[in-house]
Amino acid sequence: MDKFLAQLRAAAEPTRLRLLALCARGAFCVTDLCEVLGQSQPRLSRHLKLLVEAGLLERVPEGANAYFQVPADAGLVHQLLARLPEDDQMLAADRRQAARLAAERAREASDSFRRHGADWDEMRALGLPAEAIEAALLAALPEKPGRVLDIGTGTGRLLELLAGRAEAALGVDASRDMLALARARLTERGLGGHCAVRQADMYRLPLPDAGFDVVALQMVLHYAEDPAAALAEAARVLRPDGLLLVVDLAAHERGELLEHHAHRWPGFDDAGMAGWLGAAGCAGLPPVEIDGPLAVRLWPARRMPGAVAVTPALTF
Repeated sequence: MDKFLAQLRAAAEPTRLRLLALCARGAFCVTDLCEVLGQSQPRLSRHLKLLVEAGLLERVPEGANAYFQVPADAGLVHQLLARLPEDDQMLAADRRQAARLAAERAREASDSFRRHGADWDEMRALGLPAEAIEAALLAALPEKPGRVLDIGTGTGRLLELLAGRAEAALGVDASRDMLALARARLTERGLGGHCAVRQADMYRLPLPDAGFDVVALQMVLHYAEDPAAALAEAARVLRPDGLLLVVDLAAHERGELLEHHAHRWPGFDDAGMAGWLGAAGCAGLPPVEIDGPLAVRLWPARRMPGAVAVTPALTF
């Protein structure tokens, strides 16, 4: 009861209710919240500290910055917000300002990638059939996929596709620039309530064991120095009998991709992938091939109950 009362007291203030309403729609840093609410940073920082201490918001560090969002298990927040009038002028103004800011941030992130020549949309750059790949991924998922983790989320496209189906979806990526674009896109589309992104190393995920029903790695492993270790870490955070989905290039002889696109691996074959999945404690299911200028394969697997992941030596 004490915790419940503390949460009610923390929420019972106009600015903090506005903060909760915003952060339920997406993740925001203090600078963004200051711009949306028109209040000073010291003032908002105090309010945010109280909400975090009460468990109504969570603070997600990212480099020198930090983002605030509503935790997935904060049911009280959604109950309180459901009772707020939709036509409240102040809340409506906050939503409009947040949408404008999200659109601006998305443009800034996209322009930054283009200015620096970063090949951030790899499927387009390689002429891969993005729609067919997405369709294969979605077909491999259960109707209600539960809690989903997208490793190497990039622009957050998979999170966007799953927003209406998943209980919650988290995307992780090592690139802060990519995360800025993904976060802005998700917030702009009003998907922040079910989807979130955070910075993380795929070899050392800051996530508990067995916390997800589905883990996906889409076009990630060919950049990995140690794909076996990445798969073992993905399996660690997957619940027993959970679904692991690996989408990547099939084995090819396009050497220029290694030279000009920084690929570490010339695609993968079924035997090598099966060995890595087995060592990660997963039982492989029949792979699916997606035709295109470069063959792409989807390797689904199930986490075996009681299995212990072992990282094998590189064999490719």
